[in-house]
Amino acid sequence: MSPSQGNEVVGNRRPLLAAALLLGVGMGGFVDGILLHQILQWHNMLASQVPVMDLVSSKVNMFWDGLFHAFTWLTTATGLALLWRAGTRADVPWSGRVLLGGALMGWGLFNVVEGLIDHQFLGLHHVKPGPHQLAWDLGFLAFGVVLLLVGGAWVRAGREHPRARGSRPLRPLHVG
Repeated sequence: MSPSQGNEVVGNRRPLLAAALLLGVGMGGFVDGILLHQILQWHNMLASQVPVMDLVSSKVNMFWDGLFHAFTWLTTATGLALLWRAGTRADVPWSGRVLLGGALMGWGLFNVVEGLIDHQFLGLHHVKPGPHQLAWDLGFLAFGVVLLLVGGAWVRAGREHPRARGSRPLRPLHVG
């Protein structure tokens, strides 16, 4: 349906979507770094280039994992700043569906970009090295594509959701 038929949500959702995408990229990076690097210890950032064999190679990998975590932290912090800014704008209507969908898209984008660049093109590391590592890498990519598709569907649903038409703009809490 066209906007003239009244089913299109009025307002500028781009600032909310931009914030959500960055939050999703950052949070997806945190899931990767915390779950796969630290808890499961399947790989480190440079595991295929600098195998962890001794204290020196462990420290090199830890340093690069730290840079990766700094990137994810900065991305998440930037997403929060953009979300805060979007909340102060009267032309940005709130939509939980756009926020959640955008975050899922950001996580999916992280998986696809990181999976293609680090796992396939540069060969810095694999999701789970060893037998079936290509299957793990392809599963990581497929999960990213699913997140992109599901997130995109949620964003579209948030843009067309009838309740969103009368929604109020985001407003940050006033503390103090």
